[in-house]
Amino acid sequence: MYFEEDYLMLSGIQHFAFCRRQWALIHIEQQWTDNYRTTAGELMHKKAHDAGSFEKRGNLLIVRGMRITSRELGLSGQCDVVEFRQNEKGIDLFGYDGKWSPKPVEYKHGVPKENNADELQLCAQAICLEEMFQTQIPDGDLYYGENRRRSHVEFTDSLREEVKRAVKEMHDLFQRGYTPNVKPAKKCKACSLENLCVPKLQKAIRVREYIRQGIKSDD
Repeated sequence: MYFEEDYLMLSGIQHFAFCRRQWALIHIEQQWTDNYRTTAGELMHKKAHDAGSFEKRGNLLIVRGMRITSRELGLSGQCDVVEFRQNEKGIDLFGYDGKWSPKPVEYKHGVPKENNADELQLCAQAICLEEMFQTQIPDGDLYYGENRRRSHVEFTDSLREEVKRAVKEMHDLFQRGYTPNVKPAKKCKACSLENLCVPKLQKAIRVREYIRQGIKSDD
């Protein structure tokens, strides 16, 4: 269990899954720059959050911009959308008759990614909701703006364990204030922090090795 002052941003798990160095630059060193992808994504999330707090459609209750936390994970954040469907095995909701089962829905710009960063973020949201409502959430949805389709995600035991391992490492790095070295890859071109990270310099020869080689060549 974590204290509230030790909570990390839930959305950071997506950065962490994409690149540990990117996450550290943003969440430890407080560095950030925008590119087209980040700006478009921010606009999509703003639209999802500002569309209204509550909306009821028959047996479906849509809640936007819900704040969530987890003492177990030490995370806090915000869900784009949480859908509550009437279900006799669900939970009680103040002000609404019957039982309701929650499901997180995360909005993403673009198309599904090659890695599972989005799935990890969505699963982390579900774990927060489970802790808050004392229930079980078996699945959720990722909505991608480019193809305007939902991608169904099952919260398997392996996915949940991967979330917990990632969050544990995030807390460890944050407490140490440590920014991992970069591992240059094709994905660096899509990173908004490429100019701050300067991955090409990570491949350069170290100063100590450069001096050693210089001394050796003079012998």
